[in-house]
Amino acid sequence: MTLFKGTATALITPFRNEKIDYPAMGKLVEWQLKNGVDALVVCGTTGEASTLSGKERVQLTHFVVDLVNGRVPVIAGTGSNNTRFTLDLSKEMESIGADGLLIVTPYYNKCTETGMIAHYEKIADNVGIPIIMYSVKSRTGVNISPSAVKVLSNHPMIAGIKEASGDISQICEMARYISDGFNIYSGNDDMAVPIMALGGLGCISTVSNIIPKRYSDMLHAWLSGDIEKAAEEQIQLKALIDAIFAEVNPIPLKAALNIMGMCELEYRLPLCPPSNKTRYLLYDQMRNYELISK
Repeated sequence: MTLFKGTATALITPFRNEKIDYPAMGKLVEWQLKNGVDALVVCGTTGEASTLSGKERVQLTHFVVDLVNGRVPVIAGTGSNNTRFTLDLSKEMESIGADGLLIVTPYYNKCTETGMIAHYEKIADNVGIPIIMYSVKSRTGVNISPSAVKVLSNHPMIAGIKEASGDISQICEMARYISDGFNIYSGNDDMAVPIMALGGLGCISTVSNIIPKRYSDMLHAWLSGDIEKAAEEQIQLKALIDAIFAEVNPIPLKAALNIMGMCELEYRLPLCPPSNKTRYLLYDQMRNYELISK
């Protein structure tokens, strides 16, 4: 049930003239694979999934699945605050060849813990590919508690959790309850190594869009036992990660990829281009990390 160990890049969705830019997406995917990432996530938060139609999400995932052609797992984001919609979309993603599903907690409805457990179990009972739950209270207003993880981790189709609460104590508590068949992944780029120290297997990463090899090497250093190298690299990357999250994700990230010539500087409202302050910060940090010439 383990979908990957190491780095799964949460891909942006490039746009051109208000439509998905498939040539740019293909270029980004091939660059990620060339630089050694372990999995790819399509239609997640970083991919602006909330402004993609259901049809666009399926078409984009199908494009990536066909292009990757089994070289790494492709994980499709299907989460919503409507269990029936999430289930229908999840089944469709399974039918087109996605290897796994990333499902965020239902947002806005703010269900009870009982409702959340029922939500995930309803989907897991009706799909045939692994699910990674996604807990990010800062966006959804809903947290997956350690007690809920204890229950859901026993389901054979729920393979793990992307933990982006930022609460290391909570993650430590989760680690007490889970079995070897359930995996914790960091959802925060600046906490990947600390979470791996608690038994995590890697990170579903935003910053790996621009530094796939360096980020992947960091996590594989940990997995191969070079703890000192991984810890030092986590510290060294902090300033770049902070710049990429200077505004709401993926606003700065997409601007960084635009600076690198990887995509147009185009978003779907309500997201918009970054402030000049953030642009200057990005240029400074990208020069410092040798992503662009000085």
